[in-house]
Amino acid sequence: MKQILILLTAVIALTACQSAGRNKNKEENRPIITVTIEPIRYFTEAIAGDHYRVVSMVPRGASPESYDPTPQQLMELSKSTAYLRIGYIGFEQTWMERLSDNVPHLPIFDLSEGIDLITDDSGHGVEPHIWNSATNATYIAGNILKTLCTLDEPNADFYRQRYDSLCSRIAHTDSVIRRTLSAPDADRAFLIYHPALSYFARDYGLHQISIEHDGKEPSPAQLQSLIDQCKTEKVRIVFVQPEFDRRNAEIIARQTNTQVVDINPLSYDWEEEMLKTARALTTNKY
Repeated sequence: MKQILILLTAVIALTACQSAGRNKNKEENRPIITVTIEPIRYFTEAIAGDHYRVVSMVPRGASPESYDPTPQQLMELSKSTAYLRIGYIGFEQTWMERLSDNVPHLPIFDLSEGIDLITDDSGHGVEPHIWNSATNATYIAGNILKTLCTLDEPNADFYRQRYDSLCSRIAHTDSVIRRTLSAPDADRAFLIYHPALSYFARDYGLHQISIEHDGKEPSPAQLQSLIDQCKTEKVRIVFVQPEFDRRNAEIIARQTNTQVVDINPLSYDWEEEMLKTARALTTNKY
Protein backbone atom coordinates (compact mmCIF):
# COMPACT_ATOMS: atom_id res chain seq x y z
CA MET A 1 0.00 0.00 0.00
CA LYS A 2 2.83 2.35 0.89
CA GLN A 3 4.52 1.65 -2.44
CA ILE A 4 1.30 2.42 -4.29
CA LEU A 5 0.98 5.77 -2.50
CA ILE A 6 4.57 6.63 -3.34
CA LEU A 7 3.96 5.72 -6.98
CA LEU A 8 0.77 7.82 -7.13
CA THR A 9 2.58 10.79 -5.60
CA ALA A 10 5.34 10.48 -8.18
CA VAL A 11 2.83 10.28 -11.02
CA ILE A 12 0.94 13.35 -9.78
CA ALA A 13 4.19 15.30 -9.40
CA LEU A 14 5.32 14.32 -12.90
CA THR A 15 1.96 15.27 -14.38
CA ALA A 16 2.07 18.66 -12.63
CA CYS A 17 5.58 19.32 -13.94
CA GLN A 18 4.57 18.38 -17.47
CA SER A 19 1.49 20.61 -17.26
CA ALA A 20 3.57 23.52 -15.94
CA GLY A 21 6.04 22.99 -18.75
CA ARG A 22 3.31 23.02 -21.39
CA ASN A 23 1.81 26.21 -19.91
CA LYS A 24 5.21 27.87 -19.87
CA ASN A 25 5.87 26.90 -23.47
CA LYS A 26 2.43 28.13 -24.49
CA GLU A 27 3.07 31.48 -22.77
CA GLU A 28 6.50 31.87 -24.34
CA ASN A 29 5.14 31.04 -27.79
CA ARG A 30 2.49 33.78 -27.73
CA PRO A 31 3.12 36.76 -30.04
CA ILE A 32 4.64 39.73 -28.21
CA ILE A 33 3.45 43.32 -27.96
CA THR A 34 5.89 45.85 -26.53
CA VAL A 35 4.74 48.96 -24.65
CA THR A 36 6.66 51.73 -22.94
CA ILE A 37 5.51 51.57 -19.30
CA GLU A 38 3.67 49.34 -16.84
CA PRO A 39 0.29 51.16 -16.78
CA ILE A 40 0.06 50.69 -20.55
CA ARG A 41 0.90 47.02 -20.07
CA TYR A 42 -2.04 46.83 -17.66
CA PHE A 43 -4.48 48.30 -20.20
CA THR A 44 -3.11 46.17 -23.04
CA GLU A 45 -3.25 42.92 -21.07
CA ALA A 46 -6.78 43.75 -19.91
CA ILE A 47 -7.94 43.75 -23.53
CA ALA A 48 -5.55 41.26 -25.14
CA GLY A 49 -6.08 38.52 -22.55
CA ASP A 50 -3.96 35.46 -23.23
CA HIS A 51 -3.69 36.13 -26.97
CA TYR A 52 -0.51 38.19 -26.56
CA ARG A 53 2.40 38.48 -24.18
CA VAL A 54 2.90 42.14 -23.29
CA VAL A 55 6.30 43.48 -22.19
CA SER A 56 7.36 46.93 -20.98
CA MET A 57 10.50 48.68 -22.19
CA VAL A 58 10.80 50.77 -19.02
CA PRO A 59 10.96 48.36 -16.06
CA ARG A 60 9.41 48.91 -12.65
CA GLY A 61 11.30 51.48 -10.60
CA ALA A 62 12.90 53.22 -13.59
CA SER A 63 12.00 56.66 -14.88
CA PRO A 64 10.55 56.84 -18.42
CA GLU A 65 12.04 60.32 -18.64
CA SER A 66 15.63 59.08 -18.59
CA TYR A 67 15.69 55.29 -19.04
CA ASP A 68 17.99 53.74 -21.66
CA PRO A 69 17.07 50.25 -22.90
CA THR A 70 19.54 47.43 -22.43
CA PRO A 71 21.19 45.68 -25.42
CA GLN A 72 19.12 42.60 -24.53
CA GLN A 73 15.89 44.63 -24.75
CA LEU A 74 16.89 46.00 -28.13
CA MET A 75 17.52 42.46 -29.37
CA GLU A 76 14.20 41.19 -27.96
CA LEU A 77 12.28 44.05 -29.56
CA SER A 78 12.78 42.47 -32.98
CA LYS A 79 10.50 39.62 -31.85
CA SER A 80 7.56 41.94 -31.19
CA THR A 81 4.45 42.03 -33.33
CA ALA A 82 3.91 45.73 -32.59
CA TYR A 83 4.98 48.62 -30.36
CA LEU A 84 2.36 50.69 -28.52
CA ARG A 85 3.75 54.11 -27.65
CA ILE A 86 2.22 56.55 -25.17
CA GLY A 87 2.96 59.51 -27.39
CA TYR A 88 5.29 62.03 -25.79
CA ILE A 89 7.12 60.60 -22.76
CA GLY A 90 10.88 61.26 -22.53
CA PHE A 91 11.91 57.69 -23.32
CA GLU A 92 9.97 57.78 -26.57
CA GLN A 93 11.19 61.23 -27.53
CA THR A 94 14.78 60.02 -27.15
CA TRP A 95 14.55 56.45 -28.38
CA MET A 96 11.57 55.99 -30.70
CA GLU A 97 13.34 56.95 -33.92
CA ARG A 98 16.31 54.75 -33.07
CA LEU A 99 14.07 51.83 -32.15
CA SER A 100 12.24 52.20 -35.45
CA ASP A 101 15.54 52.32 -37.35
CA ASN A 102 16.77 49.19 -35.59
CA VAL A 103 13.54 47.29 -36.24
CA PRO A 104 12.12 48.87 -39.41
CA HIS A 105 9.48 46.17 -39.87
CA LEU A 106 7.91 46.86 -36.45
CA PRO A 107 4.52 48.65 -36.67
CA ILE A 108 4.20 51.46 -34.10
CA PHE A 109 0.81 52.63 -32.79
CA ASP A 110 0.27 55.93 -30.95
CA LEU A 111 -2.12 55.58 -28.00
CA SER A 112 -2.51 59.34 -27.54
CA GLU A 113 -4.76 59.69 -30.60
CA GLY A 114 -7.98 61.52 -29.79
CA ILE A 115 -6.82 62.80 -26.39
CA ASP A 116 -7.13 66.49 -25.56
CA LEU A 117 -3.45 67.06 -24.84
CA ILE A 118 -2.13 69.62 -22.38
CA THR A 119 0.60 71.86 -23.77
CA ASP A 120 3.41 72.67 -21.36
CA ASP A 121 3.20 76.36 -20.41
CA SER A 122 7.01 76.59 -20.46
CA GLY A 123 7.03 75.82 -24.16
CA HIS A 124 8.64 72.39 -23.76
CA GLY A 125 5.95 70.55 -25.65
CA VAL A 126 3.11 68.25 -24.67
CA GLU A 127 2.45 67.11 -21.10
CA PRO A 128 3.13 63.37 -21.56
CA HIS A 129 1.50 61.68 -18.53
CA ILE A 130 -1.76 60.96 -20.32
CA TRP A 131 -2.52 57.68 -18.56
CA ASN A 132 -3.11 59.32 -15.15
CA SER A 133 -6.66 60.21 -16.11
CA ALA A 134 -9.81 58.14 -16.28
CA THR A 135 -11.03 60.23 -19.21
CA ASN A 136 -7.82 59.59 -21.13
CA ALA A 137 -7.75 55.93 -20.11
CA THR A 138 -10.92 55.35 -22.11
CA TYR A 139 -9.24 56.80 -25.20
CA ILE A 140 -6.13 54.71 -24.56
CA ALA A 141 -8.27 51.58 -24.25
CA GLY A 142 -10.05 52.44 -27.49
CA ASN A 143 -6.74 52.88 -29.31
CA ILE A 144 -5.50 49.55 -27.94
CA LEU A 145 -8.71 47.85 -29.11
CA LYS A 146 -8.29 49.34 -32.59
CA THR A 147 -4.67 48.14 -32.67
CA LEU A 148 -5.51 44.59 -31.60
CA CYS A 149 -8.35 44.34 -34.11
CA THR A 150 -5.93 45.48 -36.81
CA LEU A 151 -3.31 42.93 -35.78
CA ASP A 152 -5.71 40.05 -35.16
CA GLU A 153 -9.06 40.69 -36.86
CA PRO A 154 -10.41 37.11 -36.39
CA ASN A 155 -10.44 37.66 -32.61
CA ALA A 156 -11.98 41.14 -32.76
CA ASP A 157 -15.12 40.12 -30.84
CA PHE A 158 -12.96 38.72 -28.02
CA TYR A 159 -11.09 42.02 -27.75
CA ARG A 160 -14.29 44.08 -27.88
CA GLN A 161 -15.78 42.13 -24.98
CA ARG A 162 -12.69 42.65 -22.88
CA TYR A 163 -12.56 46.32 -23.90
CA ASP A 164 -16.13 46.78 -22.67
CA SER A 165 -15.20 45.17 -19.35
CA LEU A 166 -12.15 47.43 -18.98
CA CYS A 167 -14.17 50.54 -19.79
CA SER A 168 -16.67 49.56 -17.08
CA ARG A 169 -13.84 49.36 -14.55
CA ILE A 170 -12.44 52.70 -15.70
CA ALA A 171 -15.88 54.31 -15.36
CA HIS A 172 -16.27 52.83 -11.88
CA THR A 173 -12.86 54.16 -10.85
CA ASP A 174 -13.77 57.60 -12.15
CA SER A 175 -17.07 57.53 -10.26
CA VAL A 176 -15.40 56.59 -6.97
CA ILE A 177 -12.78 59.33 -7.41
CA ARG A 178 -15.42 61.97 -8.12
CA ARG A 179 -17.40 60.90 -5.08
CA THR A 180 -14.27 60.93 -2.93
CA LEU A 181 -13.17 64.38 -4.10
CA SER A 182 -16.67 65.83 -3.67
CA ALA A 183 -16.31 65.50 0.13
CA PRO A 184 -16.34 68.86 1.98
CA ASP A 185 -12.84 68.24 3.34
CA ALA A 186 -11.28 67.30 -0.03
CA ASP A 187 -8.21 69.31 -1.01
CA ARG A 188 -8.35 71.53 -4.09
CA ALA A 189 -4.56 71.83 -4.52
CA PHE A 190 -1.59 69.56 -3.97
CA LEU A 191 2.18 69.65 -4.29
CA ILE A 192 4.08 67.01 -6.25
CA TYR A 193 7.75 66.49 -6.96
CA HIS A 194 7.46 65.60 -10.67
CA PRO A 195 4.31 66.93 -12.42
CA ALA A 196 2.82 63.56 -13.36
CA LEU A 197 -0.79 64.35 -12.37
CA SER A 198 -1.61 67.19 -14.76
CA TYR A 199 -4.44 65.27 -16.46
CA PHE A 200 -5.70 63.93 -13.12
CA ALA A 201 -5.84 67.53 -11.85
CA ARG A 202 -7.67 68.68 -14.99
CA ASP A 203 -10.24 65.90 -14.73
CA TYR A 204 -11.21 66.79 -11.19
CA GLY A 205 -10.66 70.55 -11.03
CA LEU A 206 -7.54 70.44 -8.87
CA HIS A 207 -4.40 72.60 -8.87
CA GLN A 208 -1.13 70.71 -9.25
CA ILE A 209 1.92 72.56 -7.91
CA SER A 210 5.21 71.05 -9.07
CA ILE A 211 8.51 71.13 -7.19
CA GLU A 212 10.52 70.14 -10.26
CA HIS A 213 10.51 72.41 -13.29
CA ASP A 214 11.88 71.40 -16.68
CA GLY A 215 13.62 68.45 -15.02
CA LYS A 216 15.50 70.70 -12.59
CA GLU A 217 15.34 71.01 -8.82
CA PRO A 218 14.18 74.39 -7.46
CA SER A 219 16.57 77.13 -6.43
CA PRO A 220 16.39 78.40 -2.82
CA ALA A 221 14.24 81.31 -4.02
CA GLN A 222 11.90 78.98 -5.90
CA LEU A 223 11.73 76.70 -2.88
CA GLN A 224 10.63 79.62 -0.69
CA SER A 225 8.05 80.61 -3.31
CA LEU A 226 6.66 77.06 -3.26
CA ILE A 227 6.43 77.16 0.53
CA ASP A 228 4.52 80.45 0.39
CA GLN A 229 2.20 79.14 -2.31
CA CYS A 230 1.44 75.99 -0.32
CA LYS A 231 0.48 78.09 2.69
CA THR A 232 -1.71 80.38 0.58
CA GLU A 233 -3.55 77.50 -1.12
CA LYS A 234 -3.77 75.45 2.08
CA VAL A 235 -1.92 72.51 0.58
CA ARG A 236 -1.99 69.50 2.89
CA ILE A 237 -0.34 66.81 0.78
CA VAL A 238 3.06 66.54 -0.92
CA PHE A 239 3.19 63.64 -3.40
CA VAL A 240 6.52 61.93 -4.04
CA GLN A 241 7.25 59.26 -6.67
CA PRO A 242 9.72 56.46 -5.91
CA GLU A 243 12.12 57.28 -8.76
CA PHE A 244 12.74 60.85 -7.54
CA ASP A 245 14.67 62.43 -4.65
CA ARG A 246 12.32 63.27 -1.79
CA ARG A 247 14.55 65.72 0.13
CA ASN A 248 13.00 68.94 -1.22
CA ALA A 249 9.52 67.54 -0.63
CA GLU A 250 10.43 66.82 2.99
CA ILE A 251 11.90 70.31 3.43
CA ILE A 252 8.66 71.88 2.19
CA ALA A 253 6.60 69.49 4.31
CA ARG A 254 8.43 70.56 7.46
CA GLN A 255 8.06 74.25 6.60
CA THR A 256 4.35 74.00 5.79
CA ASN A 257 3.24 71.25 8.17
CA THR A 258 2.11 69.11 5.25
CA GLN A 259 2.21 65.34 4.83
CA VAL A 260 4.53 63.55 2.39
CA VAL A 261 2.62 60.79 0.59
CA ASP A 262 4.28 58.17 -1.60
CA ILE A 263 2.51 57.45 -4.87
CA ASN A 264 3.54 55.52 -7.95
CA PRO A 265 1.85 56.78 -11.14
CA LEU A 266 3.97 54.24 -13.04
CA SER A 267 2.46 51.28 -11.22
CA TYR A 268 0.90 48.40 -13.15
CA ASP A 269 -2.03 48.60 -10.69
CA TRP A 270 -3.57 51.62 -12.39
CA GLU A 271 -6.95 51.54 -10.65
CA GLU A 272 -5.44 51.12 -7.18
CA GLU A 273 -3.03 54.03 -7.69
CA MET A 274 -5.71 56.37 -9.01
CA LEU A 275 -7.93 55.64 -6.02
CA LYS A 276 -5.04 55.95 -3.58
CA THR A 277 -4.20 59.39 -4.97
CA ALA A 278 -7.80 60.56 -4.57
CA ARG A 279 -8.08 59.20 -1.03
CA ALA A 280 -4.91 61.01 -0.02
CA LEU A 281 -6.58 64.31 -0.93
CA THR A 282 -9.45 63.72 1.48
CA THR A 283 -8.58 63.87 5.17
CA ASN A 284 -11.06 61.23 6.31
CA LYS A 285 -10.26 58.75 3.53
CA TYR A 286 -6.48 58.44 3.62
